[in-house]
Amino acid sequence: MTLKTYETVLVEKDGPITWVTLNRPEKRNAMSPQLCFDMVDVLTEVDTDPECLVMVLTGAGESFTGGMDLREFFRALDDKPREQALAREADQRWNWRKLSNLSKPTIAMVNGYCIGGGFTQTLCCDFALAAEDATFCLSEVNWGILPGGLVSKKLVEALRFRDAMLYACTGRTFDGRRAAEIGMVNFAVPKEKLREETVALARELMEKNPEVLRATKQALRAVRTMSDDQAFDYLAAKSAEIKMRDKENAYHHGLKQFIDDKSYKPTFSAYDREKASRD
Repeated sequence: MTLKTYETVLVEKDGPITWVTLNRPEKRNAMSPQLCFDMVDVLTEVDTDPECLVMVLTGAGESFTGGMDLREFFRALDDKPREQALAREADQRWNWRKLSNLSKPTIAMVNGYCIGGGFTQTLCCDFALAAEDATFCLSEVNWGILPGGLVSKKLVEALRFRDAMLYACTGRTFDGRRAAEIGMVNFAVPKEKLREETVALARELMEKNPEVLRATKQALRAVRTMSDDQAFDYLAAKSAEIKMRDKENAYHHGLKQFIDDKSYKPTFSAYDREKASRD
């Protein structure tokens, strides 16, 4: 089912999975100001949609994204400071703040070229899958700038430092297989299986209790920059938050099914949420 219409983004719902497609294939889905404005609204809609359990971000045609649209985002706005400020704010809001803090699990499905600024949303999604023949490149060094915005920071958070340094300082391309090896994506698969594997991961996530999943992904992001003492206190508070928000009472039913009923093993699967709803 197709939902609200946008100029540069296609939003489709397939049951509890919402597919968000950057839709400028003639420009390799380069991110224009309008795309940034559209994505701010899209992510608000997704985050507040009770039917959406997982969001997948991908690109139309043969590219995930070619990065920032240099003509529309920079040159066309050089003498328009107000418009430039609004565009930059929208870019930061969707590409970092809203995407990385979305309450629903997010999967980047990298189907082709992922260039420059496209690294940010790939790394801000909770998970990322890539076609084995996808092409990744930080080309900024080749034309006089560095990987700005949050690209450099997100890169060194996700990759080994030596790998981040190599690709940022040389502008070398690498494929999906290499992206999986260095931690840019979770794993790479043949292009013809990319959607199938993405759906399989989405379904696995949807088996989990949504409140526990939301808190877990938020906690992992937050504790990376905390001291041990700060992380201990934060995680205790986050655990208490789950008990307050979780109407399914996952902790009770999980223990009951494991210890009392002996009906499942948490090492291999989630507790039976359907059975819990009947108890």
